[in-house]
Amino acid sequence: MSESQVSISVRVRAGADDVWAALTDWKSQSSWITATKVRTVDGDGRGVGGRIEAFTGVGPLGFLDTMVVTEWEPPKRCVVRHTGNVVRGTGAFEVTESELAVRTSTLTWYEDLEIPGGTLGALGYAVVRPVVERMVLRSLQRFARNLELRAAPPGE
Repeated sequence: MSESQVSISVRVRAGADDVWAALTDWKSQSSWITATKVRTVDGDGRGVGGRIEAFTGVGPLGFLDTMVVTEWEPPKRCVVRHTGNVVRGTGAFEVTESELAVRTSTLTWYEDLEIPGGTLGALGYAVVRPVVERMVLRSLQRFARNLELRAAPPGE
């Protein structure tokens, strides 16, 4: 098994509390994460031990990513352990509010993935990694845009 680390950041014109609230509304992630439907398994999925699932794919073709929240530090950091058959490892997001700009935050999405399939799996992931990174970046940009539009005062 090989490992792959991904880290992608975007600026969001919103305070950390607003970014956190929108990020941890798990079901709403389906509206901004590319080709993914997210749901909680029981309860709201918030807090250590919370469980969520994300199906990524088109129609019936795709995979289920099951996760358990292992760290929960509102409004700054959430870490999940991927427990599915396809996606394994850890994922996290961190929200850092800017000290220089009012109501501006940086959202960073991390993945530390275990790639199955030995050398063949590592080679396959090396081919698709740029696509995965681009999809995550586009999703985070969509998240930021959606939140900024909701938070904008009338007339802006």
